[in-house]
Amino acid sequence: MTDEWRVLILGAKGQLGIELQRTFLSEEVTALGRDKCDLSRPETIREVMAEVRPEIVLNAAAYTAVDRAESEQELAMTVNGEAVGVLAEEARKINALLVHYSTDYVFDGSKAGPWVEDDAPNPINVYGATKLAGERNIAEAGGRHLIFRTSWVYSPHGQNFLLTMLRLGQERDQLRVVNDQMGAPTTAAELAMATRVVIDWLDAEDALQGGDWSGIYHMTCAGQTSWFGFAKEIFNKAVPPENKAWPEVVGIPDTEYPTAAKRPKNSVLSNAKLHARFGVALASWQDALAETLA
Repeated sequence: MTDEWRVLILGAKGQLGIELQRTFLSEEVTALGRDKCDLSRPETIREVMAEVRPEIVLNAAAYTAVDRAESEQELAMTVNGEAVGVLAEEARKINALLVHYSTDYVFDGSKAGPWVEDDAPNPINVYGATKLAGERNIAEAGGRHLIFRTSWVYSPHGQNFLLTMLRLGQERDQLRVVNDQMGAPTTAAELAMATRVVIDWLDAEDALQGGDWSGIYHMTCAGQTSWFGFAKEIFNKAVPPENKAWPEVVGIPDTEYPTAAKRPKNSVLSNAKLHARFGVALASWQDALAETLA
């Protein structure tokens, strides 16, 4: 490696892409949005990789509209599956490290405790199936890679649960929120910082050029809650608007809030492997939320 890494960030305008740019500011970064590298046209990836010739690729680009994916299966599979495979092949050709972000939705939610990396995936929606296809295409390509499965990602940017709650909280006196789906809300900032720590660890161990570390790791904020619990904590910590109290939050079963895509009841991920391998532990979801609101 040189003193500065040549880093390619895809999905530069998304929640995670923005935070990755901040975290890798000291490197020689090329950050591209969909206008410059569109994963719905996988052939654009080959051109970009040939031009930039990165040492590290951080792929924060994805089709993330979980409900819309049910009616746009082909597009979702092209972006999350096929294009990711092309990216992995191109990364292997130039011996670049590919860092890719996947999802808790590769699991069906039937397990009682936290999911570990060796648990059998069984997605119950199209989005989860397309992300699983991407994981498998990366493994098949055979290059150096890190796949970080995460969950319930949000930030101060874009469209996410936090910003939706803060907007609706100013418009309504009561919010009904699902209380029987469990997961770990995770900030894009924590994900980006943890990614940097892992890569720095590999560099310090002189292991970036290869080793037994390639594979899948779960990477979420610590702890777990429901969407209802997440909403309650948002309104506990956020400053209310002038002349208005935050709304009452009422917990409801997911059967009372039907969506196009089924969601797993339990998508809590165990971070034990990540910590054991790289010594990385993300903040609790409550502390990360407070930091984001600040």
